[in-house]
Amino acid sequence: MTQYDLTEEQKMLQEMVRRLAEEKIKPHVEKIDREGIFPEEIFDLFVKQGIISLPYPEEYGGGSGTILDACIVAEQLAMVDGNSAMIAASHELGATPILIAGNEQQKQKYISMVANSESYICFGLTEPDAGSDAAGIKTKAVDMGDYYLVNGTKRFITFAERSGLMTLFATTDATKGLKGITAFILEMDWEGVSIGKHEDKMGFRGNMSSEVIFEDVKIPKENLLGKEGEGFKIAMKTLDKTRPIVGAIGVGMAQGALDYAIEYSKQRVQFGKPIAHFQGLQFMMADMAMKIEAARQLVYKGACLSDAGDPRAGAVGAMAKCFGTDVCMSVCVDAIQILGGSGYMKEYPLEKKMRDAKLLQIVEGTNQIQRVVIASHLLA
Repeated sequence: MTQYDLTEEQKMLQEMVRRLAEEKIKPHVEKIDREGIFPEEIFDLFVKQGIISLPYPEEYGGGSGTILDACIVAEQLAMVDGNSAMIAASHELGATPILIAGNEQQKQKYISMVANSESYICFGLTEPDAGSDAAGIKTKAVDMGDYYLVNGTKRFITFAERSGLMTLFATTDATKGLKGITAFILEMDWEGVSIGKHEDKMGFRGNMSSEVIFEDVKIPKENLLGKEGEGFKIAMKTLDKTRPIVGAIGVGMAQGALDYAIEYSKQRVQFGKPIAHFQGLQFMMADMAMKIEAARQLVYKGACLSDAGDPRAGAVGAMAKCFGTDVCMSVCVDAIQILGGSGYMKEYPLEKKMRDAKLLQIVEGTNQIQRVVIASHLLA
């Protein structure tokens, strides 16, 4: 039986990150959302506190943290600001393909750069015509002997503008569909790589998303990740590991929304008493709390299965991401309802949480795709 009670070290990590979020991140949340900027001071803070290096093996300069550790960090950060939680999560998403499929030379070079914060890394899968349908990838990598020549466009790439590295997925044989997709490690300053359209997003506005354009980019053969045709498998193994972290962000954001609604309900007086005394709202809050706790346990379970290499990890990770982020959206909507008209105003934090929550149901595979993944495991 896979256990997921937190160790004393994990409880200390949880408390440290919670305090960090309240004291150092909370004062910046409104400005980050309003200006749509990458919070460099928060990234630097994460570097200093070891949050950025936590998920990577010690031999490459990391903290040898687990997926469960990453979920604990993500949840605590997201209680205050989902945007900040996504900084570490997106970094890990970009690096995980190298951890899964990279050879020792690639890990020594690139994971060390990532763990030591010498470079941010992004995940280059999505394209204008290839979102949920990865087989629709049109970015091409042609074998030219000593190198691959890459042409195409990626879309909605988080933190592409400030990344020095990308794990890139391109087709090397269009006739093979998913089996023709190959993974590469790309350095963003190589000739032919450029940033295209910067997206103006509804939520997660501090997490810049952009097009990345490749025009006759030469990728050396030594930067092939795994073997030709293994790209889709590498991408799916990556998402199996990172989806519980997205679920944890959903849990944290939902908990933060509920906590705020509870405090508001104790202060807001209507009909001569605080609205927290009305049973209709008490039942709403009780339902919200039950959903959050169920999602939290599913996220922790999925993380532990992934850490243990359990074959159920793919299905449970998809459940954790899907349920955790659906709960987040539901709880944020209900929290706004408890605040009434105030909840709809930018003066209060809940309208931002609801805007952010919507992305979580889309990113790293829409929740409809999560259900496809879950069903495929059930029917296998």
